[in-house]
Amino acid sequence: MPRNYKADLHVHTCLSPCAEVKMSPTTIVKRAKACGVHILGICDHNSAENAPAALEAARRHGVHILPGMEVTSSEEVHLLALFDALEPVRQLQEIVYRHLPGENDEEAFGIQVVVNADDEVLGFNRRLLIGATTLRVEEIVKEIRSLGGLAVAAHIDRESFSLIGQLGFIPDDLALDALEISPALSYEDAVRRYSPSLPLLHASDAHKEEEIGRCCTRFLVEKASIGEIKKALKGQEGRRILR
Repeated sequence: MPRNYKADLHVHTCLSPCAEVKMSPTTIVKRAKACGVHILGICDHNSAENAPAALEAARRHGVHILPGMEVTSSEEVHLLALFDALEPVRQLQEIVYRHLPGENDEEAFGIQVVVNADDEVLGFNRRLLIGATTLRVEEIVKEIRSLGGLAVAAHIDRESFSLIGQLGFIPDDLALDALEISPALSYEDAVRRYSPSLPLLHASDAHKEEEIGRCCTRFLVEKASIGEIKKALKGQEGRRILR
């Protein structure tokens, strides 16, 4: 029997240099639970190194995690990649790392903290996670789909780092599952502005604790999984997005 799941599918941890250092996996899942969020998408910039800690913290506190990444294309488009398990996101991370040039400047961009589920610091990622990969948009989407993931164009209403902002349009042949709109735009305004041919999702893009759950999507699905969410996006078998 399908049930109502509240999902925030775009949340950053302290691994992202633009996120607050206190955005540890434990802090995130506790905040999500307090806000009534059932499903969290952990999507750090160009890395999933805090995904294992997030999964463990979520298991302890009764929140479901979809491990993922926010990958930056060579065109500087942000794309969300979400998965059911660690192995496919680790495979995507290996591909991204091979195509991610540069080293982080902590003074310019911030520190990139790798932690465990007890909020203990394991190390610091030295890659330029805030940078762009050399992978084109269509290459990234192809890799996400081949690994069984959910491919979403992030914050399409933003002028920078969005598919529309960078390319000016949504390619018809791009195999996306959905488009994300930021908290700055309502669903109704997004429909009027873009007349989208793809489903629209709301997510917080949280970089601070107080932003978690501020903007969510509700799914009528049987369980918290990529397969069920894909059915909801297509309106299949009684699964759907609740507005």
